[in-house]
Amino acid sequence: MLKIGLTGGIGCGKSTVANIFTQLDVPVIDADELARQLVATGRPALFGIQQVFGAGIFNLDGSLDRVALREVIFSDPTAKQRLEAILHPLIYQTIKTDIARLAQQNSAAYCIICLPLLFETGKAAADVIDRILVIDCPVEEQMARVKKRDHLTTERIQSIIDSQVSRSFRLSLADDVIDNSMPDDGLAERVKKLHNLYLSISEARI
Repeated sequence: MLKIGLTGGIGCGKSTVANIFTQLDVPVIDADELARQLVATGRPALFGIQQVFGAGIFNLDGSLDRVALREVIFSDPTAKQRLEAILHPLIYQTIKTDIARLAQQNSAAYCIICLPLLFETGKAAADVIDRILVIDCPVEEQMARVKKRDHLTTERIQSIIDSQVSRSFRLSLADDVIDNSMPDDGLAERVKKLHNLYLSISEARI
């Protein structure tokens, strides 16, 4: 099975593109969704997070306070690294399990693996993907979208962007790029063209 790593900076429209692939009946494995499942109440990852960060980032019912955790990790780079050391191995283990399940079902020519931190996780990501698809838009557009969506300050959004690899770095390593700088009716068509390309590549690999 051909494995496409879908990535892009915050606010570039990764989820929108992933949803279009889903509408084309392409399996999508979403690393962010896996992370949310892994930190659900009672899951082992949650215990590891509590050991490292303490009770201050938890709600009274024992669930994770995501807002408090986000403030901690984007205020302290070392805290972000400690969180990633807990979650990333579990996320990639789950991704590999999901890929194996899809391959065994033999029901799809390729799958999309949505990895916001594809480049930041280095070899771990390289081990599970065959091709990189970058969703791209200018930094100014990222800032505007995230501010409207998440109501964060300009400083906080900039700190998140700064914690990710640069736009130029992502583009330099992309096999495919979708320009999502302006909302228009052509996005679905651009995704469909890539869908056909990936079907062709997958067929040629057989």
